[in-house]
Amino acid sequence: MFEHKNQKVLSRPKFHRRVLMYASVAFGMIGVSWIIGALGYRYLTEPHLSWVDSFYNAAMILGGMGPVDILQSDTAKIFASFYALFSGITFLSATSVLFAPFIHRFLHILHVDNADR
Repeated sequence: MFEHKNQKVLSRPKFHRRVLMYASVAFGMIGVSWIIGALGYRYLTEPHLSWVDSFYNAAMILGGMGPVDILQSDTAKIFASFYALFSGITFLSATSVLFAPFIHRFLHILHVDNADR
């Protein structure tokens, strides 16, 4: 995936492609998680939330703001609990994937500069 410490620093165009690839993966992770949440809120709540409300609740949980609607059934509450934990891990993982190319490039530049001295 990344160049070895003995290799040259990646050119800017190739680095930009790498950033786009990693950003796509990170946003894909968030998107899939958002869909899982919307489906769960739509089908596991009693009475069923509308698609817009399900989408909204999933976005708020995924963004760390918390649920909007009061959940009545135990199934919905259990889903929301696990979805909140899942969302926290997903958000941190997606952030790590998004910043990995930048951190690697920074450390690689530091290593190359240090080796040249």
